[in-house]
Amino acid sequence: MIAFIEENRDIGVEAICKHLPIAPSTFYDHIAKRVAPSRLSDRAKRDEDLKPEIERVFEENLKVYGVRKIWHQMRCEGFDIARCTVARLMKDFGIEGVIRGKKPRTTIPDDGV
Repeated sequence: MIAFIEENRDIGVEAICKHLPIAPSTFYDHIAKRVAPSRLSDRAKRDEDLKPEIERVFEENLKVYGVRKIWHQMRCEGFDIARCTVARLMKDFGIEGVIRGKKPRTTIPDDGV
């Protein structure tokens, strides 16, 4: 929606926002944060600092580690980070650990039927 408003800004931001489910202040805030990263929230700033570290741990371990092991490795390296934060950031990257083992076979077909 932000891109659409930017493309049609000559019509007027308030006029466009009146017909879309977005407040003009939200649009202006988004633009301000893009121009000045210092206006980002503390969580967004910390996420930007943690992203390369999570990717580094993932790459160093042959792209096998999942959330729990990456979280544990980062805690061992001295990062104060919650497991749910690692999970959220990994989901944002689109990375996931390898699942070991086979799926359980729950049904054995009866050939006599």
